[in-house]
Amino acid sequence: MSTKNNFSRRAFLGTSLTGIAGLTFLPGCTWSAPSDTLRLGFIGLGQQSMYLMSSFIKIKGVKVVAGADVYGIKNQRFEQRVKAYYEEIGEKADVKTYTNFREMLDRKDIDAVVISSPDHWHYHMATDALSAGKDVYLEKPLTFTIPEGQELVRAVRDAEAILGVGSQQRSDPGFIHAVQMASGGNLGNIEKVDVFVGDDPYPIPYDLPEKEIPSDLDWKQWLGPNPYVHFNEQLNPPVTLDPPLNEQYWAGWRWYKETGGGLMTDWGAHMFDIAQWGIGQERSGPVKILPAGFADNVHLKCIYSNGLEMELKPFDGQTRGVKFWGSNGWIEISRGKVNASDESLLPAADDSDVPYEARPGHHENFIQSVKARVDPVAPVEVGHRTNTVCLLGIIAHELDRPVEWDPKQESFINDPEATGYLGREYGQGYSI
Repeated sequence: MSTKNNFSRRAFLGTSLTGIAGLTFLPGCTWSAPSDTLRLGFIGLGQQSMYLMSSFIKIKGVKVVAGADVYGIKNQRFEQRVKAYYEEIGEKADVKTYTNFREMLDRKDIDAVVISSPDHWHYHMATDALSAGKDVYLEKPLTFTIPEGQELVRAVRDAEAILGVGSQQRSDPGFIHAVQMASGGNLGNIEKVDVFVGDDPYPIPYDLPEKEIPSDLDWKQWLGPNPYVHFNEQLNPPVTLDPPLNEQYWAGWRWYKETGGGLMTDWGAHMFDIAQWGIGQERSGPVKILPAGFADNVHLKCIYSNGLEMELKPFDGQTRGVKFWGSNGWIEISRGKVNASDESLLPAADDSDVPYEARPGHHENFIQSVKARVDPVAPVEVGHRTNTVCLLGIIAHELDRPVEWDPKQESFINDPEATGYLGREYGQGYSI
């Protein structure tokens, strides 16, 4: 076995740009804006947004001009950091924050928005942004449900807009290399794929106490399309400005059924994406999903129309990643590490010391796509199909039995019970 820890940041320009060459050109003329500057607004200003802003703001031809969050202190933090950056480089800062993101969308001078809100808001914020004429960078998982994803795909194409999904591993040279090894025949015929992401969501613990809502947090707006859930700082971690203290943990809304998809969607949106890309199923999906514990099935298993099986199975301790098994060898990939059955299958070494979430390659790809009016390396259809696999796994787990799926029609086959699990309950008058 051969191993290499990390991959080459230098390789980005030679790899991620392949996501533009040969992809779909959208109708309309080439993008242009005053002074050739693309003006960005951000929706959802928590921990992930801070990573994204610190990357986008450094891209040539980009100006960060606005942010929106229902938590006042996060608006303040965003504004302070944007102003501090532009002051440091000797440029004038023109940034404004909003508690209602729709007020920001009304601005005609904003070209695109970066959405990193909780998952239950993704569909509504993205479609509102498209209706306002904005291009969209949307964090993964794409949507909270499969029907929301289907509708968002249609909305993007109807608007002739650019939507890039925050699946940054698609712009990572190491993951690109592993996919090329799998899809290019270097491993021989792919016989199976192991993917490890983590667990399904679980209900909000009965003993999670209700806490007093911070005075500058609009909890009703945070919930938005969701039915009511009481406030606890686990769902929306506190920050401070004096002294400056960021969130000390990732927000717990990710792990609960009421507000997220657990590790299945949080990390599945990354790793199932790479797995399906490597086996040529990135715009399709499995035809049968078997939950863990059913009959003699130890792990969740997805079966594709050609018989290939993808199993939710640890392959390197508890490391989240993907392992492609071929007739001539194997390669396994995770963030910062790659193993292979032979040294010839390994990529070049990495020299980057930039935090993973803040690496600019994927964000540069989105900006280039907006300007050229071409699909990015992670277009809406791919983000939707990846998320579909995650959600199908959760549904099979909930039903505790296999389900059969038609990836062309995007529906369960003769299974009204499973179909009933596709949607979700909305609150405050929201719907698709």
